[in-house]
Amino acid sequence: QVEPVESGGGSVQAGGSLKLSCTVHGAETYCREEMSWYRQVPGKEREFVASIDTSGTTLKYSDSARGRFTISRDSPRNTMYLQMDSLKPEDTAMYYCKFYCRYGLQKGSYWGQGTQVTVSS
Repeated sequence: QVEPVESGGGSVQAGGSLKLSCTVHGAETYCREEMSWYRQVPGKEREFVASIDTSGTTLKYSDSARGRFTISRDSPRNTMYLQMDSLKPEDTAMYYCKFYCRYGLQKGSYWGQGTQVTVSS
């Protein structure tokens, strides 16, 4: 069973930084996966933040994340990171890790339980 597990959330003042981690357990190497960060605030839809492909060379960011957040991965550790700098109060949300397996018996999307980020002004 594929299980993403997030960590690193917390409370920080505006202008501060946090680094989120997502470690994926149980995934097969043939997945050729894409890993992503999403975030959600109560009453709103979950929104895309950033993604990274298997090789770590194709990176995508939302407009709000570009220039402030950096996505990366440590493939041998099956771990993805999101370095968040210059945080703003509007970045406050539950952040979720998504693991998308493209091939094989595990094909499909898997979500973590989320980690809360709170930015105060």
